[in-house]
Amino acid sequence: MLSNIPSLPKLYKYFKIAITGKEQEFTSGSIRRAVFMLAIPMILEMLMESIFAIVDIFYVSKVSVNAVATIGLTESVITLVYAVAIGLSMAATAIVARRIGEKDIKGASQATVQVIFLGVAIAVIISIIGILYPKEILGLMGGEPELIAEGYGYTQVLLGGNVTIMLLFLINAVFRGAGNASIAMWTLILSNGLNLILDPMFIFGFGPIPAMGVEGAAIATTIGRGTAVVFQLLVLFYGWSKLKIGFKDLVIRMNILMNLIKVSIGGIGQFLIATSSWVFLMRIMSEFGSDVLAGYTIAIRVMLFSLMPSWGMSNAAATLVGQNLGAKHPERAEKSVWLTGKYNAYFMAFVSVLYLIFAKQILLFFSSEPNVVDYGSKCLRIIAAGYVFYAYGMVVIQSFNGSGDTKTPTYINFVCFWVVQLPFAYLTAIYFDAGPEGVFWAITLAEVLIAIIGIIWFRKGKWKTVKV
Repeated sequence: MLSNIPSLPKLYKYFKIAITGKEQEFTSGSIRRAVFMLAIPMILEMLMESIFAIVDIFYVSKVSVNAVATIGLTESVITLVYAVAIGLSMAATAIVARRIGEKDIKGASQATVQVIFLGVAIAVIISIIGILYPKEILGLMGGEPELIAEGYGYTQVLLGGNVTIMLLFLINAVFRGAGNASIAMWTLILSNGLNLILDPMFIFGFGPIPAMGVEGAAIATTIGRGTAVVFQLLVLFYGWSKLKIGFKDLVIRMNILMNLIKVSIGGIGQFLIATSSWVFLMRIMSEFGSDVLAGYTIAIRVMLFSLMPSWGMSNAAATLVGQNLGAKHPERAEKSVWLTGKYNAYFMAFVSVLYLIFAKQILLFFSSEPNVVDYGSKCLRIIAAGYVFYAYGMVVIQSFNGSGDTKTPTYINFVCFWVVQLPFAYLTAIYFDAGPEGVFWAITLAEVLIAIIGIIWFRKGKWKTVKV
């Protein structure tokens, strides 16, 4: 067993190859090596994505409790944008990975153009709503008048500039599907670097830039993401990845577009179900006041940060499934999933122990308010109790998506989030007066169920026959 573990010099060598993207063949050779080469840049990419949230919360928590709560309410709405972006990105990854596995580079490039067209069209509609109705949106989410007056600018800027969120997700999904995970990683490093510099400048003021408070966080984030999108487009147009598009390719191809929409409907549906449930959970949490809402928001941001490596490994599994199905290697695809799930479980077990022991200290890093720290640390501990289940659940669900079977996770999400989680959260938190802890346990219960049902269904093997 020990002889199978690479030496440190060899691991370092593999790490360098992974982050530079020099290896792009994942349908033959060692599965462990393929998982490593894809997972490392994808983990780093996901960590970069979550740093947006951590940096914003860190600086905004110095402004006011209402400012933190504003981010929580807005982010619960923005997750609906994420739902569409992630749903489309699932289809993008599945279709591009399948074309790459079939050695059809031209087909993968044509699919990329249609992905961009569709993303921009949806983003424009969301932008109009966000620019015109930010106060109403926060009001619907249960925001108090003082919170709305202080924070509506954040909501307006973030929703108004959602095209940067949409395209960042979609184009990175294309890169991942093509096996160019390192480009997606470097894109997020660029956007995060800018956000890290710009956040304090726009929030607290710097030279000619006035202090804008929580709205400044949205401006900084949008500029960072927008710059990264420009970089992505340059990579595509100049052919610095496997894929290359030109101005002659910028035409609507209805057959590809309709196939993309067909595959993405399930992906959008599953994440709309998941994220809309988070919206309702946030609405329930708002009943307990700004302190509880702020603690919950900080805890969720911290958890999302720790979940990003798991998402990275899950995305690696999705790419391996798509490419190996395209190359007619279904058994290799399945082996990749179980191996990735095992690695993910090791990681999540380690994180859960950290949260169970150091939850309070983690919350104190972001806030000194006793109630915020108390409820936030309870949230971390309760949800972390199911982390090992989440590990396998995420990998299996993303593997369904990577095969192009986006319908199965949609049904699983509907049952676990809408039939189980939301009623359980409302009944325990409000009806039986258990307070915020009822919501925390509802989240854990739903995620454990997703893992159990997902594994049972995955073993049936129907995903191996999906055509995209």
